[in-house]
Amino acid sequence: MNLKFCIIFSFFLRNVIGRGGYLSNPSSSASDLGFPNHGSARHLFEDNQSRHPRTDIARGYMTNSELEKAVKEFGRRCSHISRIYSIGKSVQGFPLLVIEISDKPGKEEPEPAFKFVGNVHGDEPVGRELLLLLANWICDNYMRDPLVNLIVDKVHLHILPSMNPDGFSLRRRGNANNIDLNRDFPDQFFPWNDDEDARQPETKAIMSWLREIHFTASASLHGGALVANYPWDGSPDKRKNYYACPDDGTYRFLASIYSKSHYNMSLSKEFEGGITNGAAWYPIYGGMQDWNYIYGDCFELTLEITDNKWPNAKELPTIWEYNKMSMLNIVASLVKTGVHGRVFSSDGGRPLPGLITIKGINYTVQTGRAFADYHRLLVPGERYEVMANVPGYKSKATSIWFKEEEAMNVDFILDPEATSEGTLPHSICDCDCSGRSRLLPMGYFWGIHSEVYLVFIVALAFLCFLLRQRIKFNLLKHGQSPKRPVPV
Repeated sequence: MNLKFCIIFSFFLRNVIGRGGYLSNPSSSASDLGFPNHGSARHLFEDNQSRHPRTDIARGYMTNSELEKAVKEFGRRCSHISRIYSIGKSVQGFPLLVIEISDKPGKEEPEPAFKFVGNVHGDEPVGRELLLLLANWICDNYMRDPLVNLIVDKVHLHILPSMNPDGFSLRRRGNANNIDLNRDFPDQFFPWNDDEDARQPETKAIMSWLREIHFTASASLHGGALVANYPWDGSPDKRKNYYACPDDGTYRFLASIYSKSHYNMSLSKEFEGGITNGAAWYPIYGGMQDWNYIYGDCFELTLEITDNKWPNAKELPTIWEYNKMSMLNIVASLVKTGVHGRVFSSDGGRPLPGLITIKGINYTVQTGRAFADYHRLLVPGERYEVMANVPGYKSKATSIWFKEEEAMNVDFILDPEATSEGTLPHSICDCDCSGRSRLLPMGYFWGIHSEVYLVFIVALAFLCFLLRQRIKFNLLKHGQSPKRPVPV
């Protein structure tokens, strides 16, 4: 084998086949863009900022104005299950438009919410293209595909195609102020991002977004490697070591859902199973992922979906096919696994916003404000002790165990704390339109007129039974399987 053949063969392996398995165009390789051509390329700061990518790499990608037009056109075409709204503007005034997809868009429901964020780094534009493809695919396949039906009917999906439109138009990593938006969030270890006024408008928009909507989980789409990354992204000593967050097991499970559903991410020789802890790979600080988990009560993954940051647009259909099932399955995991339910007061049955904790895991999940619903992601196949806590009420706990692909539904009914006059009276049975029957303490009702109370109880229980049977009949009539929460 002569030297000339070796050089040609090496060039073929590097630029035609590529690590991620995509057909690559040599004109759009990572080295041409000023970045190392290897899967571990995760940049703490932008490399060689003076070397701008060639202008022809944008050919085939939507411009910002075309993206805005495409989002609005989607809203018109798919208005029955979507709405379009803005969470703010970029430095240069471009609207940060979001697509919400749900059977009841814009209406608050006791359902989990998921968000996708694309184009965090301006020079990683694949996410903005894939997210528009995802939205359109869901629209086209609603009422045709069971997985799509599950997502639309049971989840509120929010899609922000571009967090950094200015960086995209400038063909660089940072925004118009040349700030890396994935280093601009408050950090748990170091205080350099604590000044809210100094943060970028794109960062502020994301933070305000999470204060408005209680997201259960999230994913941001990046480029430069092929791996699903999870917290923690950094460590107190800045060393490159595995630094696990309290929900490390759950995060590994979620990352594996994406990796195993992908065409070849889980086959990675660099990252076992196609997943990695951020601090073990490349520590960063001020990242959006850790902030979501700590301050936003939201489980976020950082998804590196292409080895090349800015691949040739001809590769986009293949990249979409490789990621489609991963994107759908990670959203569907919000309702296919974990423990879900609501918290109620025993005196009247009103919703009680509070906290849900898991014994042995130092992390709390807040319930929704309107419906006091919670959606706690956990690793299937294990036992957990789940506790509901509300100020002024007695905490209550229960043990659960659920299998793969099987979510648990548990409602908590809490008693008020005892006062000087004694505990407040309780209802014997709260029946609601979802077919739930919540049994409550009966001691208050037994007294000198126990016979009257007994007749009343029997009659009320019979009415609850009839109501549940009618709801069950209606659910079966519409082809649904009635899943009743376990009252605690």
